[in-house]
Amino acid sequence: MRPTQAAGTTTGEAFQDGNVLAGPFREFFTTDLTTATGTCASCGRAGPLAELRVYTHAPGMVARCPECDAVVMRMVRGPEAAWLDMRGTTALRIPLPGE
Repeated sequence: MRPTQAAGTTTGEAFQDGNVLAGPFREFFTTDLTTATGTCASCGRAGPLAELRVYTHAPGMVARCPECDAVVMRMVRGPEAAWLDMRGTTALRIPLPGE
């Protein structure tokens, strides 16, 4: 994936799409969460996590809403634990096998 310049950000950092979350999520969850539908707590936009703008130029990953640029989730992994902050998400719909 080629990083893309964020249009609405003040920092002008490059981001990748939410598919970059697949590898780290696979370590903790048994299903591919990039196909899950998340709802942004800020603007109410619902869409696949794969469409989030993910910034990886930090100690962890920061995923932003592609509509309003609000932080939807943060993920940091250390040697013994991982932290997933989803306070920017009001709901996460995870498709189950057979759906």
